[in-house]
Amino acid sequence: MEETYQSLPPHVIILPSPGMGHLIPLTEFAKRLVLNHGIIITFTIPTESINSTSEAQKLVLDSLPGSINSIFLSPVNLSDIPNDVPIGSRIVSTVTRSLSSLIESLKIITSSHRVVALVVDIFGTSALDVANEYNITPYIFFPSTAMYLSLLYHLPVMDQAYSCEYRDVSHPIQIPGCVPIWAWGTDLLDLLQDRKPEIYNRSLQYWRRLNIAAGILLNSSEDLEPGPIKALNGKEWDNPPVYPIGPLIRTGVSDDGYDQSGCLQWLDNQPVCSVLFISFGSAGTLSNEKLTELALGLEMSQHKFLWVLRSPTDTSADANYLNSESVGDPFEFLPKGFLDRTRVSGLVVSSWAPQVRILSHRSTGGFLTHCGWNSTLESVINGVPLIAWPLFAEQKMNAVMLTDDLKVALRPKVNKNGIIESGEISRCVKGVMGGEEGHKLRCRMGDLKGAAASSLSEGGSSFKSLAEVANKWKNL
Repeated sequence: MEETYQSLPPHVIILPSPGMGHLIPLTEFAKRLVLNHGIIITFTIPTESINSTSEAQKLVLDSLPGSINSIFLSPVNLSDIPNDVPIGSRIVSTVTRSLSSLIESLKIITSSHRVVALVVDIFGTSALDVANEYNITPYIFFPSTAMYLSLLYHLPVMDQAYSCEYRDVSHPIQIPGCVPIWAWGTDLLDLLQDRKPEIYNRSLQYWRRLNIAAGILLNSSEDLEPGPIKALNGKEWDNPPVYPIGPLIRTGVSDDGYDQSGCLQWLDNQPVCSVLFISFGSAGTLSNEKLTELALGLEMSQHKFLWVLRSPTDTSADANYLNSESVGDPFEFLPKGFLDRTRVSGLVVSSWAPQVRILSHRSTGGFLTHCGWNSTLESVINGVPLIAWPLFAEQKMNAVMLTDDLKVALRPKVNKNGIIESGEISRCVKGVMGGEEGHKLRCRMGDLKGAAASSLSEGGSSFKSLAEVANKWKNL
C-alpha cells in the first residue's frame, strides 16, 4: 500500500486569502509547479457570505491548466465584525473561519492523493496548525518584498530599541540588508505608527507564526533584493529558509473582449514610449481633493496619459480592497472641462483596464502607480519607469526601495496637509517621461528587466530556488 501511495504524483494544496492581489502571484506559482515540475495543485479558496466570487477571480481561475483544481470553501459570515475594522483583520477572520471547511476538503483530498505540502499566504497562517495536525508540510507564500519580510523579523528588535513611537525617532531606522526608512515620514506601515493598539502587538508576534512553516516562498529575486534576502538566509534571525522564486506576474490570460474602453486600440495610435499609464491597482482609491490635483497635474504636464479612474472616497485608500468595482460614475468627479481639454492627449477609462498588456505596449513610457508589489513587478518585467504614489499597507516601504535603492522611480512630495499638488505632479510626469532624468530611470529599469528575465529562465536564481523546493516535495 505504501509503495502505491508513493507512486502517486505529489499534490500541493494552496490556500489564498481573499483579494486579487494575492491570488494572481499564487496562480503563477502554481502554473510553474505544474508545467516545470509535474506537481498537481488544488486551490482551496475562502469566501465571505456577502461577496460572491468576482468576475476577475473567475477569469483567472478558469484560465488555469486542467491539472490545477479549485475548491471554494463554504462562505463565512462576518456580519458581527464592525465595518471600521482594518481590512487585514477582516481578511484574517475570513480565512480563520474557513478552517473547518478546509479540514473537510483536506480529508477528502488526502484520502486519494499524496498531499505533500500546504501553501498559505501571509493572511492564512492560522492554517499552518491544520497542516501539522494532518502531517502535511506547511509553507508560506509571501507575495510582497524581502524588505517587508525583514521588517517583520526585525520588529521585536525595534520594539526593544525605541521607547517612543517610531514616527518620533530622529534618525533613519535601519532594517538589516535594506535601505534606511525615515519613520517620521510615515514610510513604515500604518499599523506600526501607534504602538498601543492590539494590532501592533499582533504584528510584533507575527514572526512566531511565520516560524511554524518549513519554508517561506518569496515573490522576489536575488537581483531585485540581494541585501534583505541575504539577511533572511543568513544568521540575522532564526527563521525558516526563504526561497526567492519571483518575480511572478500574471501571464497567459487573454484580455480579448475585455478591452471595452478601447484603450489598447488608442495606444496603438500613439508614439513609442509617449504615454504615462495611471492606475492605483484593483483596490486603491484617492480622496476627491487628491483626484482633482492629479487631474490638473496631468493636464499641466502636457504629456499623453491613459488613466484608469475610480470614484474617490474620503474614508480610506483601501476601501475597495474586496470590491474592485467603482462606486458611482467616476467621471462626475473630474474637474469641469477636463475631459474636453485633454481629449487629444489623454484617455480616461473607468475602473478597469488590461494592465499587463498596457505595460507591455510599445507606446507606454511610464507608470504612475500605488507601488503595490504586483504592479511593481509588472513594471519591472516590462522595463517601465515609475512615479511612486503609495497609498496603504507596505506600499510606502516599496516606494522607498524603488526611489532610494533601485532608483527606478520618482516620488512626488506631499504638502503639509498630505496632498500632492498639481505642480508637483506635473514636475514628476515631465521627469519620468522625458529628459536626462527620465533616460536614467529607463536605463536602470531596463537593467532590472534583463535581470528579472534571467532569474526566471532555466538556470537562473529563482528557477533554481523553486526547483529546490519542488524536489523537496517530490521526495516527501
